[in-house]
Amino acid sequence: MPERPFHHGNLRAVLLDEAVQVLREDGVDGLSLRDLARRAGVSHGAPRSHFVDRQALLDALAVLGFERLTTAVRRALSGSGDLDDRFRRVAMAYVDFAIDDAALMDLMFQASTAGRSGPVQTAAESLFAVLDGALGASAPEPGEDARTTFKLLFAATMQGIAALVVSRRIDRPQGERLVEAALGTMLRSDLGTRALGDG
Repeated sequence: MPERPFHHGNLRAVLLDEAVQVLREDGVDGLSLRDLARRAGVSHGAPRSHFVDRQALLDALAVLGFERLTTAVRRALSGSGDLDDRFRRVAMAYVDFAIDDAALMDLMFQASTAGRSGPVQTAAESLFAVLDGALGASAPEPGEDARTTFKLLFAATMQGIAALVVSRRIDRPQGERLVEAALGTMLRSDLGTRALGDG
């Protein structure tokens, strides 16, 4: 395959886009730097100028995933509406991402809980900071523990619903109905009341 001409600094983005596509098609086991080089039409050693090894590639993919999900959540929060509307949009953005990029979602959270600091952890914290913003103004102590628990429960619930859709235990419309039911329960629960405070 002839090598493609790349503008300076463009190859890293091309390799990451190819890697996301491989994740969608073959999962994380299908990822290799050599195969990405072949798909991008560059020499097999070219990716190593951007990713020293496969783990560096996986970490970069995790960061990219968190950035994309954070952007989707921010976009969902940008519209008008009350708290329920806001959370419905955020929840659907979260679930849509987790369904459409299930392997990437798994990779993101495995990377963020593997004890590695740096860009992956920073990207994960940015996502949860945006989710915190969805809860409104900061609640006074002891509300912070409730907010953290609420955010984790929200993420776990939405990822669980997405996993049911991905595994075809339920279809997407059923998933949307579960999202509505889960949000209604969570927002009006004692935990939701404490997490939201005056927000």
